[in-house]
Amino acid sequence: MPTLFTRIIQGEIPCYRVAESERYLAFLDIFPQALGHVLVVPKVEVDYLFDLDDEVLSGLLPFAKNVAKAIEAVVPCKRIGVAVIGLEVPHAHVHLVPLNRLSDLDFTQPKLQVSAEELEALAASIRAQLG
Repeated sequence: MPTLFTRIIQGEIPCYRVAESERYLAFLDIFPQALGHVLVVPKVEVDYLFDLDDEVLSGLLPFAKNVAKAIEAVVPCKRIGVAVIGLEVPHAHVHLVPLNRLSDLDFTQPKLQVSAEELEALAASIRAQLG
């Protein structure tokens, strides 16, 4: 059975896309740690980040870096935090989270509630920064 992220990649489940390439997809987390929280996923379905093919793994961070720079241009923050947890969805992924304090990267805290309209506007703003 395909993972949630594979279904998003295949277009079966909608998402707020911010960037896409042949190998990767970046989209807003709909239950974010902070406004602008983006998930970056390889399009190949592999559960564990360190089981990815070396070529896919080595391309993931440069793709995420471009997205992080776009988030920084749109969302006021001190920096973009990066987290790789991988327990919630069995598909390798990276969290990019705008940080203003250390607790912004605490995944045990309650998630933000953001409207669909706010998410769409934010995704559009980040996409615009990517050109």
